Amino acid sequence: MLELENPMRKIRIEKVVVNSSIGKSGPVLERAVKILESLTGQKPIVRKAKKTIKGFGIHRGEPIAVMVTLRRDKARAFLAKALAAIGYKVREESFDQHGNLSFGIKEHLDIPGTKYNPELGVIGMDVIVHVSRPGRRVMLRRRAKSKVGKKHLVTREESMKFFQEEFGLKIIE
Repeated sequence: MLELENPMRKIRIEKVVVNSSIGKSGPVLERAVKILESLTGQKPIVRKAKKTIKGFGIHRGEPIAVMVTLRRDKARAFLAKALAAIGYKVREESFDQHGNLSFGIKEHLDIPGTKYNPELGVIGMDVIVHVSRPGRRVMLRRRAKSKVGKKHLVTREESMKFFQEEFGLKIIE
């Protein structure tokens, strides 16, 4: 007999966050905004420094990074390109206890389909993939919050298996 899988147990990609810490404000940051916008097709947000660090020449409130949050089809499409940039290989330590995946890309030129533009230069970025199951919102929403059982939360091993099956990811120990 055909066994039907419970749709509430399926793991899905909630969001993909692309972050690039530049460390300086001004034209360098503006170029990073243009690069991220061209890669993701979405306008990035400029992030400001939370505290002053004199050693790095960073002042509180100074814009130093750009980030963009992708959801649904855009997230999946960008993730496929980003994984291709790292050769579909990720270390086991890249997964946290909740099954989320984080990895870095040294140069945005490694992403397939990008061309070098001398006016913009080259930036690196961090990619954070948040995974969950349907129903997780119940414990996060503001009104009528409720508990979600431990068995319903995504584990590290389940997430690794999901990425191996969906994207053909190789996990290096």
